[in-house]
Formats: sequence, C-alpha cells, structure tokens
Amino acid sequence: MPDINTLLLFSVAALALTMTPGPDMLLIATRSAAQGRAAGLATWAGIAAGTYAHALAAAFGLSQLFLAVPVAYDAVRFIGAAYLLYLAWVTYTANSVLETGNIPKKHSHSFAAMFRQGFLTNILNPKVALFVLALLPQFVDLAAGSVALQIMIFATLINAIGFFVNGTVILMASAATTLMAGSHSVKKLLHNVLACVFLGLALRLVFDSRSN
Repeated sequence: MPDINTLLLFSVAALALTMTPGPDMLLIATRSAAQGRAAGLATWAGIAAGTYAHALAAAFGLSQLFLAVPVAYDAVRFIGAAYLLYLAWVTYTANSVLETGNIPKKHSHSFAAMFRQGFLTNILNPKVALFVLALLPQFVDLAAGSVALQIMIFATLINAIGFFVNGTVILMASAATTLMAGSHSVKKLLHNVLACVFLGLALRLVFDSRSN
C-alpha cells in the first residue's frame, strides 16, 4: 500500500492531468452536448474502465509489448482509428433520423452502447497504454507491497479525480444544450460536431507517431 505522501503527490499529478483538455475530455464534452448528461456519464464510465484495463496491462507487463513490438502498436492504432471512423459515420448519418423526429430502436443511445464506445475508444488507443506505463510505475514502491495492487490504487485515484473534473464538464455541456433544447438545427449541428470529434480522433491516431 502506498504511503500517504505518495498518494497525495500522485493525486496532485492526476488532478493536473485530468484538468488538461485532451481527447477524452473533448469526447465527453461533445457527447454530453449532443446527447445529454446520461450519454456523457456513460462515455466517461467506459473511458474509466479503459483506464483500469490499461493499468492491469501495465501491472502485468503487457503494455511493454508496444515498446518491444512496433507492429503490435501500429496494429492497435489502426484498429482504433477504423473504429473511430465507424463512429463518425454512424453519428453523421444519424442526422437524417433526427430530422424526422422518429428515432427507431436501432438508433437509440443506450447507456451500454455509450459505455462500450467510451471503453473501446480508450482501450484501442495505444498511446494511453504507453502513458499509463510511463506514469504509474514512477510512484510504485517495491517495498510497499504488491506492485499490481499499487498500480490499481493509482488508477482508481485517476478515475475518482476524473469523475469530478469530467462530471463538471458533463454538467456544463449538457446545461448549455438544455438552453437550446427543441431546435432540430441545433441538435443536427451538435451531432455533426460529435462526428467531427470522432473523425479528428481517428486522424490523430493515424498520423501521430509514437514519439509525439
């Protein structure tokens, strides 16, 4: 178990990291604006689950595969980009459904679907794995017990702090949308913005090198 000083130092680092705008925050904000607080919360929950998955991989050394085998890194990167392009297309084409005001079941946005999209978007980003692998071990003390347990504690701290930071983002984004509720043009615009976010994240995965 990490000592209190280590936990406090890590919490400060985690707070600075989660408050820095990045792809996850952008996705959560646009999802909340386009589809409401529940969708934003579900997306955050999926991203948080992805963080735990990356932490487990780091704890058992699986993330080091990306460092040892560049092909594995690129394979996951391109799979993630393809998935994001798919989400961009689905989101963009959903506008035709929005215009009718009659949303069939297959176009409904369930909590499970939003959670799954957030999880896969996070887990298929190999840069997140490398980031977790680079950050968490710096705070691990071999004399403090199980390394895997310490890493999972740090991942829990990241997610707990992220809940409050991103929760504020969700409330602000959804509140702004509520003021414009009822306008089909606004809803269409927000979905287009969300589609562009997915497209931008896909391009970022494709063109960003591991060293960036």
